[in-house]
Amino acid sequence: MNEIADLILFNGKVTTLDRSNPQAEAVAVKDGRILFAGLASEAMRLAGPQTQTVDAGGRRIVPGLIDSHMHIIRGGLNYNMELRWDGVRSLAQAMEMLKAQVAITPPPQWVRVVGGFTEHQFAEKRLPTLDEINAAAPDTPVFILHLYDRALLNAAALRVVGYTRDTPNPPGGEILRDGAGNPTGLLVASPNATILYATLAKGPKLPPEYQKNSTRHFMREVNRLGVTSVIDAGGGFQNYPDDYAIIEELAREGQLTVRIAYNLFTQKPKDELADFAGWAKQVKPGQGDDLYRANGAGEMLVYSAADFEDFQQPRPEMPANMEGDLEPVIRLLAENRWPWRLHATYDETISRALDVFEKVNRDVPLKGLNWFFDHAETISDRNIERVAALGGGIAVQHRMAYQGEYFAERYGARTTERTPPIRRMLDMGVPVGAGTDATRVASYNPWVSLSWLVTGKTLGGLSLYPASNLLDREAALRLWTEANTWFSTEPGKKGQIKQGQLADIIVLSDDYFSVPGERIQDITSVLTLLGGVPVHGDGDFRTLAPDLPPPMPDWSPVRRFGGYQERAAAGENRLAFASACGCAKSCGVHGHAHWGAWGASLPVEDARGFFGALGCGCWAV
Repeated sequence: MNEIADLILFNGKVTTLDRSNPQAEAVAVKDGRILFAGLASEAMRLAGPQTQTVDAGGRRIVPGLIDSHMHIIRGGLNYNMELRWDGVRSLAQAMEMLKAQVAITPPPQWVRVVGGFTEHQFAEKRLPTLDEINAAAPDTPVFILHLYDRALLNAAALRVVGYTRDTPNPPGGEILRDGAGNPTGLLVASPNATILYATLAKGPKLPPEYQKNSTRHFMREVNRLGVTSVIDAGGGFQNYPDDYAIIEELAREGQLTVRIAYNLFTQKPKDELADFAGWAKQVKPGQGDDLYRANGAGEMLVYSAADFEDFQQPRPEMPANMEGDLEPVIRLLAENRWPWRLHATYDETISRALDVFEKVNRDVPLKGLNWFFDHAETISDRNIERVAALGGGIAVQHRMAYQGEYFAERYGARTTERTPPIRRMLDMGVPVGAGTDATRVASYNPWVSLSWLVTGKTLGGLSLYPASNLLDREAALRLWTEANTWFSTEPGKKGQIKQGQLADIIVLSDDYFSVPGERIQDITSVLTLLGGVPVHGDGDFRTLAPDLPPPMPDWSPVRRFGGYQERAAAGENRLAFASACGCAKSCGVHGHAHWGAWGASLPVEDARGFFGALGCGCWAV
């Protein structure tokens, strides 16, 4: 091998996921791809005068993580406006964050907590009351979304959205009212979440320049957690092509730090077929490049087949017209060789969808299309067999880590043991991949998913699964890397540290293979490489990645709190520093405020020195 490497990462414990070469000491990169993985002595023979060498310090190195189900395009447009309670472990801390953000949010803006948390993660095991929210924010509109089940609005938010005693309940939703018939501020999905998202859509949007900045910060945030690729599952109020303009501009400018394969999600009940027929003339699956490419249709194909998973409500029965609506869409997609994904929580919905797929398959064979179901918490063995026979797959998400308590209370512990039956899916030969369904339900943190796959526990500590439905750590990691390439029709291109594959690599803060299971969720990436180029660095590696401009606007919660909140006591230091100081100077490490994820991980004395060097008064606390 006579080639000279662009970068060599050495002194690491490399898990390649390449079965022919499972472990390595060093990785060499050339032109964005893996040139070599093996002994450090051999890797160093590929170094030249211009080769960048990076000492991993003995840390665990794995392939970059791939999220097969995230709403990163929509999430990026809104990230800078959102106060994230992801990872917060007490309601008291969450409410302190809310109060601090209310104090700096100017009219007519809202304070929004949009998913990514569950009441079960809080020590208090409850949500805030409406009285508590109104006391914290008497004048600033506050919108808090909890899973798919409810939203809490303070009185100021009710005023700006215009809900009164005369506002009727929309189909599938409920505006809770007091004895006089006036809205209380609690919106309930009964059973679907349309009322929650339609209400959120009434809030102000960021201007395009700020949306672009917001998307860059969200990408950097998931880079911080080790994510290098995402399959975007579309989403409500994410219209194509209008709401894709920002991500496409970033792609043209070479500013993407996450590889994105996007799906198109129908927005118009009763007009779904027209949507897909029109899109089939505009774009083709695979169109684009390795950084930004079209993937297919869904996860919404027709509205009559959407069974939202609000486990506090009984299972919804899909309407009689589901099959009639779904068949022409599936037939169109199959004839145009478009892969699709279909949101389906319950086995009953999956059975009816498979009836349609099998009917179309008799005329237009589906094998080779890489179509799949999303979620599938209650899928039966019989339907797993049917999926396999049609050449389909199943993408699973860690929604049960956030609402397993609700499912167990409604359906019992025995039924909960296989929600979803991941080990059974794998044993039956179905392609299975993992993702988060972030940002409005579960969090975008992949390590929460990996912890759930390995331990079977919810964020509230409830053990859901027997050993027979748990995965070992390597099997779980494969669902987040190599296995997920099937869902974007990219097997062999990425997902392993293997010669010729894209050099998407992460260096971990802690050793995934040896930390206790409950600490897996606390892992981050200290160095993230996309095509061999650093896109995130932390600690000793922080100077390797370029800085971002500060989050916009200047009142953005991201400036003050960052994104996912550490569980450790250090996270409490972050809140103390944030509350003590009203400034919002960016540290340039993550683009977070200087009391952000990195600063909060420091001992207090080191943090004082760091903050003092930035010239901020918070160092004095």
